[in-house]
Amino acid sequence: MESQINGRSASEIADSLRALIERGALRPGDPLPSVRALAESLGVNRNTVVAGYRLLSGTGVIVSRGRGGTRVADLLPVAQEGFAGDSLLRDVATGNPDPDLIPDPSQALASMAGRPVLYGEPVIDPDLQRWGLEWMSDAHAGAAPMRLTVTSGAADAVERLLAQALTREDAVALEDPCFLASIHTVRLAGYRPIAVPVDDEGMTVAGLKAALEQGARAVVCTPRAQNPSGASLSARRATQLRELLAAHPYVLIIEDDHFSMLSREPFHSLIGPQHQRWAVVRSVSKFLGPDMCLALAASDPETADRLAMRLTPGTTWVSHLLQRLVLVLMTDPDVLARIGAASEHYAARNADFAERLSAHGVPTEAGDGLNLWVPLEVPARAVVERLMRRGWLARSGDEFTLGTLSPSYRLRLTVHDLSQDEAELLAADIGAAVRAVGGRSGDREVA
Repeated sequence: MESQINGRSASEIADSLRALIERGALRPGDPLPSVRALAESLGVNRNTVVAGYRLLSGTGVIVSRGRGGTRVADLLPVAQEGFAGDSLLRDVATGNPDPDLIPDPSQALASMAGRPVLYGEPVIDPDLQRWGLEWMSDAHAGAAPMRLTVTSGAADAVERLLAQALTREDAVALEDPCFLASIHTVRLAGYRPIAVPVDDEGMTVAGLKAALEQGARAVVCTPRAQNPSGASLSARRATQLRELLAAHPYVLIIEDDHFSMLSREPFHSLIGPQHQRWAVVRSVSKFLGPDMCLALAASDPETADRLAMRLTPGTTWVSHLLQRLVLVLMTDPDVLARIGAASEHYAARNADFAERLSAHGVPTEAGDGLNLWVPLEVPARAVVERLMRRGWLARSGDEFTLGTLSPSYRLRLTVHDLSQDEAELLAADIGAAVRAVGGRSGDREVA
């Protein structure tokens, strides 16, 4: 195999391997030469081969399995949020808001009027900007002025923010477990993800310290309703993280406050008053609906200028019709009351289901957010398989990890739209599945 790979630099070695994979000479699962063997074959330094492999592993083309060596990645479907449209099972893994709790935009659409927007005009609607500055006023308490940018949702904002600050192979500190979109964004862009464990108070200090020591140039954090864990930064933890980051003022901090108006927790930021590179992102998709692809990013002026360069009017701007619609909805008292009721609904239903699980022998506490993060005594994948036999489609925590927590002993469930009878049946089935995997009882399977 070494004889088919050529190149003297990391990029040349990566290009040669990519060509072999594209031609089918290397297939999914095939092993690659060891770093030592390939370096000797090419007559290059081992670090050059390591860098070449890293270029491909960052984009998911190859995977390293430690002592198991490096192999061509399997072409498996990428985990995504949303319904499993081809499944006959009852889907409790969607991560979706309840459609019955999303405000109807019909009246707002009928009330919208105004002149057309032409090329060369501001990317952000002036009225939305005025409202947005008030909405984001708690985003940063520093002396530097805050600037506002509009993007096509939170994932779009995170991607653009990283792209304006980083180059391939730069390290990014990510929460572990982590939101799926952040994992995909970092890996597909060729950045190097560094896992930072999350506990009940958010990102751990020791984990972030280790990531910074490994050269992280950006940190992506969810300050509340962390997906999938439901954790929120405590005031104590936020203070500790700010103190740690004070020595790294030019590391880009991105806070994805995706649950914002639905959250039951206060907003605590890890962005200190003297930090130089930062952005707080708030999307409207959780309370106005996933199809409302709009987010506001509050940031320092330099980051805002760089981000604006990636939002060229006429090509990638966010529709001003959408911006106006969001503004009309977010200034409507009835819509705001509906959002408040939705917040109460999600919290109450998750707390109720956590109590049901605890009663069935699976102690669980509800965090903040749309989902429940359920701790198990046994590997989650085995429980998911048992639940499929019982008619449920659940999601194991393995999909949300960066590799440091596998196998996962967690389930992520979306249960807020279940009826009382469905909730009780699912809780009982999870309890029975956990006992069955642990060898303590039989199984109830669907016909």
